[in-house]
Amino acid sequence: MSNSNDTTLNQEFRAAMRQLAGGVSVITAAHGNDRTGLTATSVVSISMNPPELFISVNRSSSSWPVIEKSGKFGINVLQQDQQIVAEHFSGKGGRKGAERYADDDWYQTPDGVWLSNRALAAFACDVDKVWMHREHALIAGLVTRISVHAGQQPLTYWHGHYGSFVQN
Repeated sequence: MSNSNDTTLNQEFRAAMRQLAGGVSVITAAHGNDRTGLTATSVVSISMNPPELFISVNRSSSSWPVIEKSGKFGINVLQQDQQIVAEHFSGKGGRKGAERYADDDWYQTPDGVWLSNRALAAFACDVDKVWMHREHALIAGLVTRISVHAGQQPLTYWHGHYGSFVQN
C-alpha cells in the first residue's frame, strides 16, 4: 500500500534521475524466430578479465523471457543518427518484436545474437548470472564478441530528450 509520501518520493526520484545523462544502447534478444529488445541508458562494465557487462531488464517486458530462454543478448551502443532505432526499441509508435529492427542494418552472430552494423560498439553476451530484484532481472553478461565502429558521436539521453555529445 502506498501513501502520499511514497508518491512524492517516487516523483522526486523520477525527476532526479532525469538529471543523469546517459549514452543510449539497444539491448537485443532472440530465441528461434522470436526477436525483440529494449532501449537502455544504463550499461555497466563490471569486469575486464573476463570482459563482462551488467544490464537491468524489467521482468514484465517482452525481452526478459526471450533472454531467459536463449541465455544470450546483444548490447548496441548507438551513434547520434540512430535515434529512430532507440525510439523503435522503446516501443514508440507501437512497434513490437521483430518490427523494432526496421530502419537499421542488423546482422546475426553465429550463436544467434543480433547486432547493429552501425552501432559505435556492439557486444554479444552470454548470460553469466542473474539476480532477481523487485520487478527487474539484473543480468551479468559474459562478452563473447565485440565490434567497434568508432568515429561518430554517441546518441545521448537527458531530461527526456535525445541528443549528442559535444566535445569542448
